[in-house]
Amino acid sequence: MNAPFPPATTDAEHVRHVVKLLPLHREFTASTTQSLLQAALQAGIELPSSCRNGTCRACICRALSGTVAYPMAWPGLSAEEKAEGWCLPCVARAQSDLVLEQPLALALPG
Repeated sequence: MNAPFPPATTDAEHVRHVVKLLPLHREFTASTTQSLLQAALQAGIELPSSCRNGTCRACICRALSGTVAYPMAWPGLSAEEKAEGWCLPCVARAQSDLVLEQPLALALPG
């Protein structure tokens, strides 16, 4: 019996960045192909969220350092907010190591 082929992956899926979350003082890794929200949940960290498509702004937090990208032309942030480092983790993807400030983040039990 032949083993099935593994799913195809791109090099971007293997690039992972370290995300430090303050004031919780927890770290997790995020690939460039997943949202910060997804990566945090996989690491046992709950970030505020609602719509998960970048429109409600329930997840808004500040990137104190590092860069993010969005899979759509422009998420629900003004140009000024983006320039000040605000980001929407439900759709933002890490492009470098990051330090995020999200006072409402929780470490999940387990």
